[in-house]
Amino acid sequence: MLKVGLTVIIMFLIMGCSSKEEQALKEYHSQNKIYNKKLQKTEKIQLYSADEKVTKVLVTATYLNKQKVKKQQKEDEIFILGVYIEKSEFEDFDTEAFSLTLDGKKYKSITPLETDSPYLKNISFLTPWSQFYLVHFPYTAKKSFDLIFNSAFYGEGKLHFAKVAKYVLKKKPF
Repeated sequence: MLKVGLTVIIMFLIMGCSSKEEQALKEYHSQNKIYNKKLQKTEKIQLYSADEKVTKVLVTATYLNKQKVKKQQKEDEIFILGVYIEKSEFEDFDTEAFSLTLDGKKYKSITPLETDSPYLKNISFLTPWSQFYLVHFPYTAKKSFDLIFNSAFYGEGKLHFAKVAKYVLKKKPF
């Protein structure tokens, strides 16, 4: 009888530990599930001027392709690219001073996005001073790849992406 009484008391204590904040957090997470999934597929780089150590270029990229359980079809690799270039004579990304490749392959198409575009609805790192582009690259069979942004003036930055969770690709435990 004593064991049953202690068990009931312990169960009430454990149930009392789930607080209103925990429930609110669960609700917030379920409402923002798409945002959180896209946040996991987002990378950022900064390129600096050599003499001033000031950010001259900020690039954010979100990988939009979904992981598929069935055999993957050969679809384009699609990214939303956010580019901030400090005010200068080269503030437009489409000039020859900048290049973008996915494992050495040039993009197939690049389309500027308006600030009210549905593509930008759940994207993290939205900044009012960045220009956003929808970029299509040819299909790659690799599970992980690098998106390389190169500037003639500020150097090169690599954004590492994977079609599967990145921890799956590592052979070492955490």
